[in-house]
Amino acid sequence: MANRIPRVAVREQDPARRATNFEEVCYGYNAEEAKLEASRCLTCPKPRCVNACPVHVNIPAFIKAVAEDDLERAAAAIGADSTLPSVCGRVCPQESQCEGSCVLGIKGEPVAIGKLERYVGDWAIEHRDELPTPEIVKNGKRVAIIGSGPAGLACASDLAKLGYEVKIFEALHKVGGVLVYGIPEFRLPKERIVAKEVEAVKNLGVEIETDVIVGRTMTVDDLLDKEGFDAVFVGSGAGLPRFMGIEGENLNGVFSANEFLTRANLMKAYDDEYDTPIYSGHKVVVVGGGNVAMDAVRTAKRLGAEAVIVYRRSEKELPARVEEVHHAKEEGIIFHLLNNPTRILGDEKGWVNGIECIEMELGEPDESGRRSPVEKPGSEHVIDADVVIMALGTSPNPLIKSTTEGLETNRRGCIVADEDGRTSRKGVFAGGDAVTGAATVILAMGAGRKAAKAIDEYCKSL
Repeated sequence: MANRIPRVAVREQDPARRATNFEEVCYGYNAEEAKLEASRCLTCPKPRCVNACPVHVNIPAFIKAVAEDDLERAAAAIGADSTLPSVCGRVCPQESQCEGSCVLGIKGEPVAIGKLERYVGDWAIEHRDELPTPEIVKNGKRVAIIGSGPAGLACASDLAKLGYEVKIFEALHKVGGVLVYGIPEFRLPKERIVAKEVEAVKNLGVEIETDVIVGRTMTVDDLLDKEGFDAVFVGSGAGLPRFMGIEGENLNGVFSANEFLTRANLMKAYDDEYDTPIYSGHKVVVVGGGNVAMDAVRTAKRLGAEAVIVYRRSEKELPARVEEVHHAKEEGIIFHLLNNPTRILGDEKGWVNGIECIEMELGEPDESGRRSPVEKPGSEHVIDADVVIMALGTSPNPLIKSTTEGLETNRRGCIVADEDGRTSRKGVFAGGDAVTGAATVILAMGAGRKAAKAIDEYCKSL
């Protein structure tokens, strides 16, 4: 019986060794392991995993193809719905999406859908030249995409296949958005994976221009009125960091996780060949409990620091993926849970030398259903630190809103759009973190794909 085969473990780098390098943690499946794991799938007639996937990949079809060693068919099955399988296979929260709905998980271990998707995606990258390319018939319409992150790439890919002339405008010097500046190399290799996935989008005829800050270099109105684009998709992400507003946040040695990770990832501060200024410190405290906090604290560890997480709730409430928390613990990351910073301490020269925290206990559930942390009076204490990194979430940069008249945003600065990406401005669509605030790669991709469909409908009506 398929469900009696235990889940095939994925090979990983030894924790002690990997905590000192930026090489990928997981090695992924080989052909034999992938086929064995794929044979566990029950090929359900009403697959719950597909409904739980934000882009509705035909999971049983691609897994069946893997089990039958037909990787071209597997790649085609995934490619019908997903633009970035090698990326999603690595960074998607499968445990709360597809794998979280797998029927095998009710009494045992779900099928390793993410690891199988990664296996197929990586195979497709290696064999891209041999795979059939879609026939594209140009329709004479032009669409501008702002941002080359997962939402922008997914939207661009779908529109290009429909015959649109698509141009992506990227503010940074590298293409990929959060995939290149936010997610560390040890979780997502940039040249081997991200650059190759971007190349596949370019091969569809999508043009990409970097170092263009829409709102400064040009505006949304310029794109529509002067550049002659029929529609614009805003997928500019959420790059504006949040801080706590506590005493000492302006001291030297206090960073946002965004800045710290951008220096490490995009500017290759982890590589001795690059002279990127980054102050990694000896004792680093990262405030937060999400995936970005795990990325920052594990990066600090690899840069040679003693690295600590401070989070105001318990481990059960940590929003980060279970796998990331597990990897962090294996690598020697120290967790100070049920602790909340009250102020950051500095020396006479204005440099961080500690962070004062207060112990918390969990009270009644808040609006999100998570139990609210309550301070324990008199439990203040100091944790030594020479660097403090705030990983408290992000919101969209207000630049596009402030330079686009009539574009409605909400109180968090997110662009208001319906579920198909239509905004308050005719011809302007939006999706991903620019609409939702910081979320997952796959949700951003799903938003990009929905918007592409709505843009197609809109352009046909012109």
